[in-house]
Amino acid sequence: MTDQEEKDAGQKAIPEAGLFGRIIVRLSTLFSLAIVSSAAILIFEVAMRYLFNSPTIWAHETVIFLTATTFLFGGLYCASTNKHIRVVLIYDALSPELRRVFNVAISIACALASALFSWAGWLVVKRAIWTPSGDFRLETSGSAWNPPTPGMLKLFLLGILILMCLQFAILAVNYAKKK
Repeated sequence: MTDQEEKDAGQKAIPEAGLFGRIIVRLSTLFSLAIVSSAAILIFEVAMRYLFNSPTIWAHETVIFLTATTFLFGGLYCASTNKHIRVVLIYDALSPELRRVFNVAISIACALASALFSWAGWLVVKRAIWTPSGDFRLETSGSAWNPPTPGMLKLFLLGILILMCLQFAILAVNYAKKK
């Protein structure tokens, strides 16, 4: 695959995403493996349930956790590779200079939104990782298996939102510097 084909396929961070964007794209393979693992776990669960009449108590929640983390990471990946949703009817009609101004403004708006969502996420995380008495305890699912995946997902969401804020700030600066 040529460099242009890889870029078109979304395999590379855009130059404005910087080193941080390139790291995010490299990490995306790990999350791709999470989706493959989810499929394997589902196949295993179906076999255990319907062939051996011995369902697991962990498969469903594990698949939800793996796919949820991949979905959350996808937002950061889209920001790094410039694959996010945009109203191209307006954007494509702009001159290159005006498009650059829009890129800066959009990146700043997205950074601010990510920062605000991070703050809201922190308020949720506080309740999910500490008991009212102040002891550390990850929120659990309440199922028979009772893993701490809800608390872990909330922490992961907070981390992704903070990283998205950083990525959008990097994009804003690099778009502003671009001539």
